[in-house]
Amino acid sequence: MVKAASQMFFDVGYAATAIEQVAAKAGVSKVTVYNHFGDKRGLFIATVENECAKMAGHFSIEQAGTGDLKSRLLALGKAMTAFLARPEMTRFELRIAAETEHEPAIGRSFLDAGPRNMRAEFVVMLQSEVEAGRLQIDDLPLAAEQFVSMCKGFSDLERRFGAEADPERNRERIEGAVAVFLNAYGRSD
Repeated sequence: MVKAASQMFFDVGYAATAIEQVAAKAGVSKVTVYNHFGDKRGLFIATVENECAKMAGHFSIEQAGTGDLKSRLLALGKAMTAFLARPEMTRFELRIAAETEHEPAIGRSFLDAGPRNMRAEFVVMLQSEVEAGRLQIDDLPLAAEQFVSMCKGFSDLERRFGAEADPERNRERIEGAVAVFLNAYGRSD
């Protein structure tokens, strides 16, 4: 049911999708859909959470790999930038933003299942670096947000509005983000 709903919601949008259509596409009754998800909003939230789970398979903190902290942060910045630049990610974010205007719970669900979950994983990585004495950070969630924001930079806005990615500029941006982050939070003892 979630797969059928995802196709409908992301192809035609929330408002234009009817539970009857989803049920027919999934080969179940309308009552079955209501019994599982409560209502259309519940079904949409389930599809958002499912899409976030699928996308998490394309990007994880473990992609930072091994090596020194600088190398791992560079790898993380590159993996994150590549993940966000995927056309399906851009379409997904735009659809969620459009639907959130009418249903704020949808946006909260996306944030919890996607970005906030990834931030929590990054915080765990940063905490281990603090405990190892390589970083000195008082507010781990804020530091995680700062690093991600510096890596995404202006390219995050540009991709949402159809601009072509500039791989060289992205590389420079990520290298700069790592340098600034380590300068701000690296231990110099």
